[in-house]
Parts: sequence; C-alpha cells; structure tokens
Amino acid sequence: MLRQLHWRSVASATLQIAVLCALALAFFMRTPQVSGLSMAPHIDSGEVVLINTMAYHFGHPSRGDIIAFHHDAPTPEIYIKRVIGVPGDRVAIDRGRIILNGTPLTESYVFARYADSRSFPQVTVPQGALYVLGDNRAASDDSRFWGFVPQDRVLGKALFGIWPLGHLGAL
Repeated sequence: MLRQLHWRSVASATLQIAVLCALALAFFMRTPQVSGLSMAPHIDSGEVVLINTMAYHFGHPSRGDIIAFHHDAPTPEIYIKRVIGVPGDRVAIDRGRIILNGTPLTESYVFARYADSRSFPQVTVPQGALYVLGDNRAASDDSRFWGFVPQDRVLGKALFGIWPLGHLGAL
C-alpha cells in the first residue's frame, strides 16, 4: 500500500512538472524554422531553434547574443542574427574585419570559409537599436545593408537548436 501511494505521488509530481514545462514553452518560447544560410555553420537552413521570448524583458541584448527579431523588408519575417553592436558602439568593417570602438573584434564564430572581405564605413549604433550580422558573412542580409534593428523588434534570444535531432544543442 505504501509503495503504491508513493508511486502515485511521484507520477503526480512528474505530470505537474511536465504541464508546467509545456506551459512555459507555450507562453515564453517560440520555435521558428530557419530559412537561409546567413547563420551557417552554427544554424542551418531548415533547422528549428528555441527562442526565449522573456530573455530581454528585464534587460537588453548583449554583444555576441544570437537574437530573433521581426524584420519587415522586403517582407515581414523573423530573422536570426548575432548582435555585434549595442547602443553607443562604433562599428566599422575593414576588409571583412570588424572594428568595434576602434579595436579589432575577435570572432571565433566566423570561420574562414564563411568570411567576407568587403569594407563598410563606420557607423554609431543609436539608442534603442542594435547592429547585427550573420555568422556567414559572405551570404548574410544584415545591418551592413539595411541598417540597425530597433530593440522593440527583438522577439528574444536564440538558445538551442531543437530539430533535426543531429543539431540538438546550445547555440
């Protein structure tokens, strides 16, 4: 009798935890499917990623964060890019190398195969905005071409690849 009672309480607790996790996923997470190669090799086209929509309700994106945001040009879409510059930062690109506030930025996440050799003039990130780039610089549509991302367009922080299972893990 005692074992049976214990089993029921464990099963009940497990069910409660599962329901809470499902509710958290439903209300605080999004799972968009990535379309395009701009974040390769870290995020592939067709991959489904988990976005924490509460991540920036109590703070702001930091340099290096991978964020999801609404982008309305040319069509309304959700984009996923890496934050390079935050408000007040000066960002320039010299033959593909990021110069952040006068200092070359070390970017271990941009592999030689995906690098770009173009240069772009220095810009200063305004208050309430972000400068974002894809990790696949040679094939990314990003702030170099259409400017800053207003922080109020940010949906959340990309945390994990969840599908296909071979890509399961932290970003």
